[in-house]
Amino acid sequence: MTIRKLTMAQAIIEFLKNQYVERDGQERAFFAGCFGIFGHGNVAGMGQALQQNADSFRYYFTKNEQAMVHTAAAFAKMNNRLRTFACTSSIGPGATNMVTGAATATINRLPVLLLPGDIFATRLVAPVLQQLESEHSQEISVNDCFKPVSRYWDRINRPEQLITALPEAMRVLTSQADTGAVTLGLPQDVQVEAFNYPAMFFERRVWAIPRPRADVSLLQRAAEWIRQSKKPLIIAGGGVIYSEATEQLAKFAEQTGIPVAETQAGKGSMRYDHPQALGSMGVTGTLGANVIGREADLVIVVGSRLSDFTTASKTAFQNPDVRFININVSEFDAAKHSALSLVADARVTLAELTKMVGDYDVGSDYRDRVDKFRAEWDAEVDRICNLGYSPIISQGEVIGAVNEFSRPQDILVSAAGTLPGDLHKLWRTRDPKGYHLEYGYSCMGYEIAGGLGIKMADPQREIYVMIGDGSYLMMSQEIVTSIQEGYKLTIILLDNHGFSSIGGLSEDAGGGGFGTEYRYRNEESGLLDGEYLPIDFAANAASLGAHVIKATDLTSLKAALAEASECDRTTVITIEVDREQRVPIYDSWWDVPVAEVSEMESVRQAREEYEKKKSLERYFL
Repeated sequence: MTIRKLTMAQAIIEFLKNQYVERDGQERAFFAGCFGIFGHGNVAGMGQALQQNADSFRYYFTKNEQAMVHTAAAFAKMNNRLRTFACTSSIGPGATNMVTGAATATINRLPVLLLPGDIFATRLVAPVLQQLESEHSQEISVNDCFKPVSRYWDRINRPEQLITALPEAMRVLTSQADTGAVTLGLPQDVQVEAFNYPAMFFERRVWAIPRPRADVSLLQRAAEWIRQSKKPLIIAGGGVIYSEATEQLAKFAEQTGIPVAETQAGKGSMRYDHPQALGSMGVTGTLGANVIGREADLVIVVGSRLSDFTTASKTAFQNPDVRFININVSEFDAAKHSALSLVADARVTLAELTKMVGDYDVGSDYRDRVDKFRAEWDAEVDRICNLGYSPIISQGEVIGAVNEFSRPQDILVSAAGTLPGDLHKLWRTRDPKGYHLEYGYSCMGYEIAGGLGIKMADPQREIYVMIGDGSYLMMSQEIVTSIQEGYKLTIILLDNHGFSSIGGLSEDAGGGGFGTEYRYRNEESGLLDGEYLPIDFAANAASLGAHVIKATDLTSLKAALAEASECDRTTVITIEVDREQRVPIYDSWWDVPVAEVSEMESVRQAREEYEKKKSLERYFL
């Protein structure tokens, strides 16, 4: 047997650069390289291995460990989960900084490989710097924090353990049903130990990504349910896009007349102007989608995990006879809401259902009703995006201006705060990849790092990152990485003086926005209700190397967008927006519990309203 003597770290890189995936006859390298920040726990092991392979496996020096996982996840999402990055960190805080990124990736079903440094396997010099000691076990390290947020977790205490661990990691990373964060803890002493690996371990391997078909009898039953339905609705989730099923969804909807509503991950499954497109579903949904959803007797869910925002905390579907058909590669997700589960690929299944339903049509009355809702919503979007609000512009007007200026192939990126709700309702998608929201975890700080990953995945597209001041203050340092690597982003930074979204929730719960604004502490009241803090976001962005433009109104914003389009490096446009001018919620509700007892009258009133809404929640087995 031919052998290769390599350190454990060198073996990891040699293995990763020879992993490929294939779907529909197209092969591609699964890993595009490695993001990393070096410390004493990985610089001599993974750092040396990456330096030795720099010509064949590119290393990218990021500025924050959490951010680099977000960048990898966004890259994976843009590539329909068929490519990703590895991420290496030192031990201790470098490792635990990645936990939030791991949770974000796993919740969103996105593949990322995390390679945190770990404590000495020999234990001889323990406790080492940054080691978490436990009186119950010497096997515990801070990397155990990754266990609940990883789809696969292992600690490589001997170099030969890679021979079984790495293929298992790849099995999970390439599984369309089980993918997420994969974590391999790498003790810093083992990283540099050598082993005689079998050469065949490093041979090129192609992992086939299948398109599984549904059980025929279940598919026939689903077709029969569809033919029997009078008020059906399709909910398109992220699985439609990952499966590249957008064209097949359009054909199915056109043939049957069944309207389509979209989740956050599924937005872009249909062009906004498609005759069957009702727009967004749920808490952040359009009026038409929510009314149709409430009355639907059949809900066909394609590639969604049915989060509380989609189901409006289980209040969205009120027809007592409603039934669900779930098409999903994940058996876990397909079984939700007591559904008829079609555990299968979305594109293949929609194609088969299109044939099986025959000449079924929802009828002219139902089609006309959908047309009416669509026309009314189009007018509502125009109204919100052209309010002419003064003296400070509204967030809806900013969204409208960016949407109008951008090209169909350009990509809008956001993640947390009031923006996801407003964008879900207002953004007019014209391309399956034109809308990129991280809303499974609603992770503040994802936006700029995610935008970088998307740009790396498709440098030909313009990337518009829309971010609130709260998220910007949490994680903006990947502006530096974007400039360092030459990946231009256009960042629209909305200054609303704090946490507008949570401020609104606080008001709804009777709290009046307590503790959600960037204000000086008032010495008399003892509260943070003084003057606004004079934060100069433009100066901050400029200090990171970005080209900066200050906009103050709609006219100057449009001029700033034009200027940014001509700039060859990351550009930050800052603009103040009115935090009180919010886009309404349309016939929907989100369950955020309100204190059952309180000395505050505003809270008692909010609790009374909360109990009325909560009574509408339905329990689906």
